[in-house]
Amino acid sequence: MARKVKLIFNPVADMGQAWRVANDLRPIIADYGQADWSGTVYPTHAVELARLAGEQGYDMVIALGGDGTVHEVVNGLMQVPAAKRPVLGVVPIGSGNDFAHAIGIPLEANAALVHALHTDPLPIDLGLLTDQSGRREYFDNTLGIGFDAVVTIRSHKLPLLRGFLMYLTAVIQTILLNFHPMNLHVETDQETWDLPTLMLTVCNGKREGGGFLVAPQAVNDDGLLHYATIQKVSRPMMFRLVPEVMNGTHGRFKQVKMGTLRHLRLTSDRALYIHADGEIFTGFGSDLRSLSIEVLPGALLVVRG
Repeated sequence: MARKVKLIFNPVADMGQAWRVANDLRPIIADYGQADWSGTVYPTHAVELARLAGEQGYDMVIALGGDGTVHEVVNGLMQVPAAKRPVLGVVPIGSGNDFAHAIGIPLEANAALVHALHTDPLPIDLGLLTDQSGRREYFDNTLGIGFDAVVTIRSHKLPLLRGFLMYLTAVIQTILLNFHPMNLHVETDQETWDLPTLMLTVCNGKREGGGFLVAPQAVNDDGLLHYATIQKVSRPMMFRLVPEVMNGTHGRFKQVKMGTLRHLRLTSDRALYIHADGEIFTGFGSDLRSLSIEVLPGALLVVRG
């Protein structure tokens, strides 16, 4: 029996190019016959639409958009009791599409939609962030603290660029303009450290920013989160590390610390800038200084490659 499907579509994904791509998918949906469309019209709308789809008895929710759309849909689905929670499918029509890469689905929209509609799902792990006030956010791919969160904030202000070039430009801007370390106290289930830190990224998938291989060993079904942290370094050294992160070879440098964890607690001497799957959790003006992160093994059924 065909699944009852809700498609949640972000029409402004990929700098507004998503509308044209989604229109080309209509014949596939018409042939399938049991799918309904909903479009997002404001930030966090996909969270509400995904939660509502679960409450209305849909078997599957397909996110049509980029990593931000998928992130919101995941957070909506996780508000639905596990017994009624729809399967997640993804049609990647965003700028980075890092989650689509992580789950190994086709990156061409038509092929991704056919794959989502006709493939059995498998469970993946999720990460869960809880901040000092009790606010919770799920993440499916990466959560960045410090440098790469600022990169994300800056990338949102580069409307003339798309994809990897947009993120690379934001990296260069951040090195030049926002190069401030945090003094972090970090406790995980395996180790404890205190270091002046430019960046700490916790990873469920290998890459972020459309191609930066932050955690090349990460997989999203092993019950673990990987992390990579870059200690306080000079600007020239950070420029030296950028191509290493692109290639996933940064772990060979003494200023880089990498490992795995199941849960983490940290405190900072300064405000934390945080992104979750490329969505800003705290930006400039925040005073968040402590948080915890944990892995939720097998938390969500996803159509994978």
